[in-house]
Amino acid sequence: MKRVFIANRGEIAVRIIRACRELGLVSIVGYSDADRASLAVRYADEAYRIGEAPAPDSYLNIPRLISIMEKTNCDAVHPGYGFLAERAAFAAACEKSGIVFIGPRSEIIDLMGDKTRARQAVAKAGTPVVPGTMEPLKDFAEAQAFAREFGYPVMIKASAGGGGKGLRLANIPSELEDGFRLAQSEAQSAFGDSSVYLEKKIDAPHHVEVQILADHHGHTIHLGERECSIQRRHQKVIEETPSPFISANTRKKMTDLAAAAAASIGYTSAGTMEFLVDSQQNFYFLEMNTRLQVEHPITEMVTGVDIVKEQIRIASGLPLSYRQQEIRFYGAAIQCRIYAEDPNKRFMPAPGKITGLRVPGGPGIRDDSGIYEGFEVSIHYDPLLSKLICWGRDREEAIGRMKRALEEYQVLGIKTTIPFFQRIMDDPVFLSGDVNTSFIDEVFFKNHAKPEEPKEDIALIAAAIAQESSIRAQPSSGPFKKAAWRLLARKEGLR
Repeated sequence: MKRVFIANRGEIAVRIIRACRELGLVSIVGYSDADRASLAVRYADEAYRIGEAPAPDSYLNIPRLISIMEKTNCDAVHPGYGFLAERAAFAAACEKSGIVFIGPRSEIIDLMGDKTRARQAVAKAGTPVVPGTMEPLKDFAEAQAFAREFGYPVMIKASAGGGGKGLRLANIPSELEDGFRLAQSEAQSAFGDSSVYLEKKIDAPHHVEVQILADHHGHTIHLGERECSIQRRHQKVIEETPSPFISANTRKKMTDLAAAAAASIGYTSAGTMEFLVDSQQNFYFLEMNTRLQVEHPITEMVTGVDIVKEQIRIASGLPLSYRQQEIRFYGAAIQCRIYAEDPNKRFMPAPGKITGLRVPGGPGIRDDSGIYEGFEVSIHYDPLLSKLICWGRDREEAIGRMKRALEEYQVLGIKTTIPFFQRIMDDPVFLSGDVNTSFIDEVFFKNHAKPEEPKEDIALIAAAIAQESSIRAQPSSGPFKKAAWRLLARKEGLR
């Protein structure tokens, strides 16, 4: 393997480029018209246009991607996450073209991408699954019958689903029919497959996942678990490891079962077994992500294992660099996903031009970013800007470093989720470590009123204080002037 095509964009493309460079591999990216000036294009060894801005015309266009990989003599392709990362058809097209797909085989992606078949597969390996149907529902009448058997509330889920799409909750019988039809419609639109199944809703669950690595030589290991319960619209925004909620006994059972289930299906590459955990620490298989996860850096921080490089090694036919007994866990790590979104408007996307950028640094801080000052955040893609990761000797130190890093992080010109994360880091429920998937909607937004925008007079007062005190910690002019005023106002207790 010498030339690796990266079928993705943004921060994950940059992350893969760096791994390729460390391994002495040539990195090649494809870019859409919207990403012509992206950081990934600037970093890669080679870059080629793949189409217009809409994803179906570029990042999801399998024939075009294959054609470019063949013309540029690529040996392998890394799909990152999102886009085509879990599309069995893409992996199969690569296999047919003689291009190494850095991930599991297409038939494994197909198996675990079908949620009902995945439930059947892991159940055979002895992994507990959420009570529910093991086959797609034939019709609404069957949904009614199962709902009566399991009892309300129930979740209607797309068989080919993920990312919160094709998902509906029915708390009472009268909500079931609308939920069933809407889930089918959304599943068809998102995945081209309208089949749905039904699960009993687990009350106030924790979302905990286990990182898996497996090679082609029969070795499967886990790299511990991640707590991923803080979510908006069923998508994670904060992750941490180790989970502050589960016990050592639960952790041992869950990680061992996850690795055994992955081995039982012949899994290879990096993957993640996801579980719901109830208040009594009963855990149930939710789904498997057959790809690299957005939150993989926190696992890397506590284990020292470079998961992306291991993926590439596995795809090259090499055995894993580690055995299970060699994996050690050091300290705690937390990740905040920095989005171009306005949390005060229910996380509406906030595209635009980044007019100023300051990235945090210092001990224990890592920023996986796909942006730079002057970068234009597109309306066409997921608004993830970067991932801020903080490591500490324990959870308390990791949180302290995250608070400091968020204070240092300045992104001007657009709204971001940075202020939202700052409030969470001070929230007593979050600090307790006992947060479930309902935290943002049922706890955080109820306990935290919308913060007031900084007033001009306060900013002027702060500027006067700065001048009087000859405070030179922030520049007195330029794009960071207003940001400096806000920081000074907070320090003087004026905000």
